[in-house]
Amino acid sequence: MLEILSLIRCAGDPGWVRSVLNWERAPWVENHLGLEAALKYPPPRLLCSHLPVQLFPKSLQRSKAKIIYTLRCPKDVLVSLYHFSKLLRLFKDLGSLDSFLEDFLSGNVPYGSWFDHVTGWMGLKGNENFFSITYEELQQDPRGSVRRICHFLGKELSEEQVAAVVENASFQSMKGNKMSNFSQLRDEYMDHQDGELLRKAESRPGLAGGCELGLRGTSRAAGAGLGGRGCG
Repeated sequence: MLEILSLIRCAGDPGWVRSVLNWERAPWVENHLGLEAALKYPPPRLLCSHLPVQLFPKSLQRSKAKIIYTLRCPKDVLVSLYHFSKLLRLFKDLGSLDSFLEDFLSGNVPYGSWFDHVTGWMGLKGNENFFSITYEELQQDPRGSVRRICHFLGKELSEEQVAAVVENASFQSMKGNKMSNFSQLRDEYMDHQDGELLRKAESRPGLAGGCELGLRGTSRAAGAGLGGRGCG
């Protein structure tokens, strides 16, 4: 979503996404320098967050800020978060996917319970400044999704510009863009020797619908409270 919004802001021109690191284009709210970093460039500004809704001030709901919430099937989130966390030096030993599943179901993971997170943010549904979309929708209908996002933002793009957004926000484009693929994240934070954050699309567990590959051999995955919940 960050890449899509960065490109919409520039009407599909990839210059910004190819020259500025993604976490500088859209600083994280939970970072102590997040707002300060965002103020370095002119509006409209982008901010990212994984925080639950209750940690934001109520005034956000009444503000002119546009809130875009991206949901993803919890089984895909589980697998993607597991493989991502294995690359982070913050976590010494994640254990098996089985044990990580237990932590995920109990909400003992960064940012807490997926189910509570979604319930909280979706409570804003109906607010004029709130828009939600699923990761699966973005994958299945990228052009239609970009048009819907543009409509919500009040941003008019031509068909050529929409196509440019889709092309430059694609997996292959992001994988080859050092400003977007996290290869520039310092080694003290991420173990780049242990793998890539953006891996081969057709085999990467955690892509839309890819959870079955990632969960294969996990004893309790099929019936441990994730089956069918939030997966369409």
